[in-house]
Amino acid sequence: MIYFAFSFTQMNHIKVAVVILNWNGKYYLEKFLPSVIKYNTNNTAIVIADNNSTDDSILFVEKTYPEIKIIRNNENSGFAKGYNQALAQIDAEYYVLLNSDIEVTPNWIEPVIQLMDSDKNIAACQPKIRSFKNKDEFEYAGAAGGFIDKYGYPFCRGRIFQSLEKDNGQYDDVKEIFWATGACMFVRADVYHQLGGLDNDFFAHMEEIDFCWRLKNHGYKVMYCPHSTVYHVGGGTLPKNNPHKTYLNFRNNFFLLYKNLPANKLFFVFFIRLFLDTVAGIKFLFEGHFKDIWAVTKAHYSFYISLNTLNKKRKQIKHANTSCIYQKSIVFEHYLNRKKKYNQLNLNYFSK
Repeated sequence: MIYFAFSFTQMNHIKVAVVILNWNGKYYLEKFLPSVIKYNTNNTAIVIADNNSTDDSILFVEKTYPEIKIIRNNENSGFAKGYNQALAQIDAEYYVLLNSDIEVTPNWIEPVIQLMDSDKNIAACQPKIRSFKNKDEFEYAGAAGGFIDKYGYPFCRGRIFQSLEKDNGQYDDVKEIFWATGACMFVRADVYHQLGGLDNDFFAHMEEIDFCWRLKNHGYKVMYCPHSTVYHVGGGTLPKNNPHKTYLNFRNNFFLLYKNLPANKLFFVFFIRLFLDTVAGIKFLFEGHFKDIWAVTKAHYSFYISLNTLNKKRKQIKHANTSCIYQKSIVFEHYLNRKKKYNQLNLNYFSK
């Protein structure tokens, strides 16, 4: 059980830095930081990156765990920029981006690092993500590895939309995936900085999908390691039915599609997405979620006024036909064909 006290200006290069981004998260730090410390490993540093919290969470860490290094960002600049600012100050071979609402387990670091050490082309990896509230179930944010369909809708092994599977060992194989969850993402530090880190303009939600897509566009692999398990509370930042979360999800999904799709697929995918987003708006209308309708409208407007910036970013990306994209509509598969489990999908439709 080792955690480090250091000044980053004096810090020697370390193997792994576990970095927890915090904003007013005293409750989760009190609850889950002890497990991170208990199951820490040699040559691994634990760092709290604070996004200008207004509660006493940092005072709690300073008094209770004075050995842990704290990086103070001067504003709540969101998940993406908050991590970018912090990671720029940390010299390590691997970063672990860890949510504050995660309980880790024994031996959660070593299997992932061993897998990544075995193949220099693996740039990012995630462990098995199970629910803290229902510990025999997969958790929404990542489950057993993330994928997207041809229209950019994300889903996971173990989770399609709101349908969560129980973990019965059905996904206990090491597997290449499309995206690794930002709730617990292991990433090579040099590649992280090489590709510019997370996109600051996302603020929060789907920035890890954008990042992993950029990794794959540049020829790197993203993997799932079942030999490591963590438990995630989920919804610690914004609750599921929050209109601002709806806004970020719709806007950021358009951002990542526009940035990363090959040119020959861009127009068709956006034409279909406009139709599907209209359907989503009608669904919100019938459910009485009027604030969500406005959130979708605002998301589209934000996308259109961001096109100049997105075009500049798009020119910096090497576009390719990447693996692990489901070449059918997960919306139709789930809602019309009633497929609620990953293994019910035709796996031959995933791009190679």
